[in-house]
Amino acid sequence: MADKRELEEAFRFFLNGELERMIFSNPRNRDHYIKMTVRPLMLKGTLKFQVEEFTEKQAFQKNMDREEALSYLLKQLDSLYRNGEVVSGAGSMNVLVGKKGTVTVKKKLKIAPGQKGKGSASGNDLSAEAMERLASHNRKKNYVLAEGTPVPFLAELGVMTADGKVVKARYNKFRQINRFLEFIEDILPRLDRNRVNTIIDFGCGKSYLTFAMYYYLKELKGYPIQVVGLDLKKDVIALCNRLSEKFGFENLHFYHGDIAGYEGATHVDMVVTLHACDTATDYAMAKAVRWGADVILSVPCCQHELNSQISNGLLQPVLGYGLLKERMSALITDGIRAQLLEQCGYKTQILEFIDMEHTPKNIMIRAVRCAQCGEKDAGPGRERKKKEKADALMAFLGVQPTLELLLREL
Repeated sequence: MADKRELEEAFRFFLNGELERMIFSNPRNRDHYIKMTVRPLMLKGTLKFQVEEFTEKQAFQKNMDREEALSYLLKQLDSLYRNGEVVSGAGSMNVLVGKKGTVTVKKKLKIAPGQKGKGSASGNDLSAEAMERLASHNRKKNYVLAEGTPVPFLAELGVMTADGKVVKARYNKFRQINRFLEFIEDILPRLDRNRVNTIIDFGCGKSYLTFAMYYYLKELKGYPIQVVGLDLKKDVIALCNRLSEKFGFENLHFYHGDIAGYEGATHVDMVVTLHACDTATDYAMAKAVRWGADVILSVPCCQHELNSQISNGLLQPVLGYGLLKERMSALITDGIRAQLLEQCGYKTQILEFIDMEHTPKNIMIRAVRCAQCGEKDAGPGRERKKKEKADALMAFLGVQPTLELLLREL
């Protein structure tokens, strides 16, 4: 057991330039922040600490000096979080806060408290290793698939060199792959380690992300999975199957066919559809709902359908401009898709997939079946309210999306 004074001294010891990261998690109330991280950085030659707080949809950052950061993180640990983890060049620490407020601290120190050159508050007194670490923090993001670590399939696909260096011209693809794996990382609790999980990727194309998903889940995390990629291009499917065999990915297979006609499974745990064009996204979502998939990850593309349908006198002054109508139609299409999934019993989020500067196709719809996501108000009443709202919106806009028609048939 540790009292508040001991806890403060422990955090003061680690809160310096030797720090690599602090992670605060397991909040008492998930209605606000769900995680907080702390890392050091140099700003204009001064050591600061960047506190980043996460909701389910956003992240908020603020920079503090040492005393401000110490006071803030102690307050957050006392009032919001139950777990704290510290990784530092000086050692590591785990903090557990019990239901009655009891605090347990476990430390592993590489140096003694007060040792010269370690645990210093001043940026000028930092060790060379700490200065290099800070510089690295400032310029380099921590990716799921780390730079400098060779990944065979990325080398084969031209994203990395054989020694793990990211090819400069493919760096945007490397970032996209890692961003996608962050979404996969978020849904790991929805997968079952005790049985084979079936995942289908509709419209897989050249399958950079399909290979990455398999590699991460099977090779790195050890989940029992079977992954199916589906696409209309026969030459692409043949190439992907050759690569899958070459990499030894025994449970990753690719097939030629369209989304609407696919009948190769009776139950699927997760459906992925990335850049499936126009209503192909709707067919993939409808299939996922029919299978009772626990997770749907969709990055829609070319949302043209509603552009020819949408009609509303009140909005006509805006809809009269073709470019605005096209953009509004795309956003409304994805908003309605999210609402239709909600009324089918999913908790749905619309998230930024990749920075707009890299691709305009940057919206991801992530849906988790409420039986899996722990929604307090899940059930017929919730779904009925969602349906009423979606129906009212579609009537107001004069639209009838493909997904709505497909879901009627289920």
